[in-house]
Amino acid sequence: MKLKHGLLAGAVLLFSAAANAEVKLNDDAKVLGKWNLYAEAIKQDAEQVALMSTWDFRKDGTIHTESEDRVGRTKTLVIDLNYAVEEGVIKKQKTIGRSKMETCNVIELDAKDMTLKCTGVYLFFRR
Repeated sequence: MKLKHGLLAGAVLLFSAAANAEVKLNDDAKVLGKWNLYAEAIKQDAEQVALMSTWDFRKDGTIHTESEDRVGRTKTLVIDLNYAVEEGVIKKQKTIGRSKMETCNVIELDAKDMTLKCTGVYLFFRR
């Protein structure tokens, strides 16, 4: 009976690890180009907040972002942030004008969808 429970616990652990597996990047080739940031959430499976933003990952190490201002003070907010792919993750500038970088793990990445886990938030993109 203990063996059966041990095998079951091992299978659950293996499944949960596979479900949260991260994509390790060798370089920025798979993320280059324009992505539509359509939602964010505090957990991967939590309720998502809709966003309307475009992130353009450029070869020169910048992310050119264009976002609709939710508050309505400006029509479009345009910001360029620095980024790099290091040790399999995306390190991006946390705040414009500051050198502090935040780590964003790639949770999902294919030709059409990308999910990033950054500090305290999951970001959901579509091409």
